[in-house]
Amino acid sequence: MDTIISSTTASSVKPKAVASGDKHIWGIFIALCIISIVELYSASSREVASSSLGVMGPILRHLAMLAMGICLTWYLSRRHYSFFALFTVIFSAASVAAMVYVMFWGQYINGARRSMSLLGFGIYPAEMIKISAVLLVALVMSLNQDRKGVGITKTGMIICGVILAVFCLLLMKQGLTNTLLLFAITYSMMIIGGVKFTHMLSLTGAFLFGAVAFVGYLFITEQREIPADAEQKIELVGSASDKKSEGSRLATWVARLSRHSADSVPKWEVEPRGVNRQEILSYMAQAHGGVHGVGPGNSREASRLPLAFSDYIYAIVVEELGLIGGVIVLMLYLWLLGRAAGIASRCKITYPALIVMGMAVMIAFQALFHMGIVTGVFPVSGQPLPLISKGGTSIIVTCIAFGIMLSVSRTATRHGNRSSETREEQEALPEQLRDENRMQL
Repeated sequence: MDTIISSTTASSVKPKAVASGDKHIWGIFIALCIISIVELYSASSREVASSSLGVMGPILRHLAMLAMGICLTWYLSRRHYSFFALFTVIFSAASVAAMVYVMFWGQYINGARRSMSLLGFGIYPAEMIKISAVLLVALVMSLNQDRKGVGITKTGMIICGVILAVFCLLLMKQGLTNTLLLFAITYSMMIIGGVKFTHMLSLTGAFLFGAVAFVGYLFITEQREIPADAEQKIELVGSASDKKSEGSRLATWVARLSRHSADSVPKWEVEPRGVNRQEILSYMAQAHGGVHGVGPGNSREASRLPLAFSDYIYAIVVEELGLIGGVIVLMLYLWLLGRAAGIASRCKITYPALIVMGMAVMIAFQALFHMGIVTGVFPVSGQPLPLISKGGTSIIVTCIAFGIMLSVSRTATRHGNRSSETREEQEALPEQLRDENRMQL
């Protein structure tokens, strides 16, 4: 790792780059920013009363975060992708340190320690952990390529497993959804990278055993029966609160899964109450939107739906823009995933191919999880819609991911380029990261 850092820092050879990066990715990024501004303005009506800046307060804060994110995206897009080897080490160390701090001294949000304050800004390290995992796994897989075939060595697989296990343990107490999302992202990267089926099977068995052991530990240490109304004890709108609001995470998971699988009453006949208020109001918002929507700014449910500006913003998107608008937003994320796959397939070297795919998979999967939760496909949980939901940390992390993808699209050599450009690209990287891209996309 020291060799990578010193080589990456010291290298002054940079190959020629595309002027501005992939235009499709820029277009998706700009479109999501515009949708975010329009829809968040509608979805923030519950916050207006508590804002010292009046009606414009929530949207002005959001615009400030978007401006910071856009500047960060542009800055990272101008870097050569070899810069991200060093960035991975520093950012991952900061993410783990922040997560450990929050586990013991963080602020309580919605029943668990989730955030910390730094210079007046609220920071959610769980969002940082997800992108750190993607960067670390991409780096480890690039350093441990199986030179006799496609995929990574057994040692690389073990290191990836350890990284995933550590990060899952850090995330578990904050929420099951983030943990499952991290699994989905990491496993997808391994499959794309050509990891052997037997290695994947062994890793899956180890994690299943660990998951059973962890749930057993929670059940024993909590020493309580699981109440049917466990979720009612958790605040809907998070703020710093005392430890009494934490409750039982195991009880919350079981209650949500049980209600999701056992509820046979049609959704339109269920009365909104404390335990199901968010999900039922979100279904009402989507039904109200119909096919064409009621138009931007005309949402009826935004003033009643808790967390409409973050965990349930897709419901407001569908209400105002209709089924057509909801499908367009979905297609933007899938378009991003497909575009990243095209860029990765044309990279000459494994490392940029892995990081561009990892960033796209992270954004697309998080969007799909959010939409699945809001539409009732998955059990209720909290997951922001990338770049559209309110949230400083989520916006910054998503902008970092876009910046990395644009950097790779701008500086990675494509198939068909001159051999001299390929040599220049290899010289810009430490020797350990120069393996030829053999991924099967």
